[in-house]
Amino acid sequence: MSLAAITENKKLLFWALQLWGWSAWAVTTYLGVAFVQEAPTGYPVYLGIIAVIGMVLTLPVRYVYTFTWDNSAVSRAFVVLIASYFSGIVWVFIRRKIFFSMFPEDAAKMIAKAQSEWIMFFEGSLQAGSVMLVWSALYFGIKYYLLSQEEKQRYLAAMGRAHQAQLKMLRYQLNPHFLFNTLNAISTLILDQDNKTANEMVSKLSGFLRYSLESDPMREVSVKDEVASMMLYLEIEKVRFGERLNLEVFVADEAANAMMPSMLLQPLIENSIKYAIAKSVEGGTIRITAYRQRDLLQLTVVDDGPGIEQKQDLSVPSTGVGIKNIQGRLKELYGDNQFCELRPSEPSGLTVVINLPFHYPESMSQS
Repeated sequence: MSLAAITENKKLLFWALQLWGWSAWAVTTYLGVAFVQEAPTGYPVYLGIIAVIGMVLTLPVRYVYTFTWDNSAVSRAFVVLIASYFSGIVWVFIRRKIFFSMFPEDAAKMIAKAQSEWIMFFEGSLQAGSVMLVWSALYFGIKYYLLSQEEKQRYLAAMGRAHQAQLKMLRYQLNPHFLFNTLNAISTLILDQDNKTANEMVSKLSGFLRYSLESDPMREVSVKDEVASMMLYLEIEKVRFGERLNLEVFVADEAANAMMPSMLLQPLIENSIKYAIAKSVEGGTIRITAYRQRDLLQLTVVDDGPGIEQKQDLSVPSTGVGIKNIQGRLKELYGDNQFCELRPSEPSGLTVVINLPFHYPESMSQS
């Protein structure tokens, strides 16, 4: 059985520590006696027997500690002292009986040297009680350590669930805000009896919404899949704006299979359409690119609209809820290993640059 399996099972861990601890006590006791004087024949067997008895005596002690676990600290300390000394008395009494039975000559010599048999018993009970007290201290120490580890695991699990909830909340806020306008456009097409175009828009809208709702915010997608889904969105907008919306999309071959968060580009594109296309009679151009820059994946969304000229402070990393959510989502996913910056385009417009850790899916990395 592996060490991990033992540590995960509290019963197995308890018995493993019991066997290890009492075996260590028996070995160190034997070495201590053998170092001072010659140990009698059969002494290792004796130590093994009384180690097992000591281990058995700790079981009711453990039950007492479990029963009084919720008591006050002072009460538990008193219980520990009483339980340790009482179990020590029982243990030394049994030890004496076994020792006298196995080594009668050595026992007689010990009694002859002692001032009083009761004094010898009392000293032995103090020694045995101290062993039980050490066992009790180790028991509480290990139990508190395991409880703290469990508490830490619960905290980490709660933090993980909180991060997942945060990412899902951000993803839901990143879902298409253009639905109302698209439905209005479809309604207009139906009224104009342009059923073919209306049907195409419904089909593309269905495909895009399916992708946006089914994609897991905790998982990544390839750049080519993300761009393909964005093209569904842009083709819908293309029907709305016609020639006013010009698109330029370039994905470097090396970056096509790189991984990125799903639905990351949509709010950026939506932002460009809202400010660069919808508000301009002539329309404008939106350019989407994806490159590899050493160990980074660089994504850019560029438009030639009015840009951020109305913002007083270019260092403020947001032009709306979509940008704020992107930055929050990237922070949750990559910590400080990401970068999102807004830059003015020349001669006008806005450039959003996102740098992410460059990596392929595990299946490609292992091949």
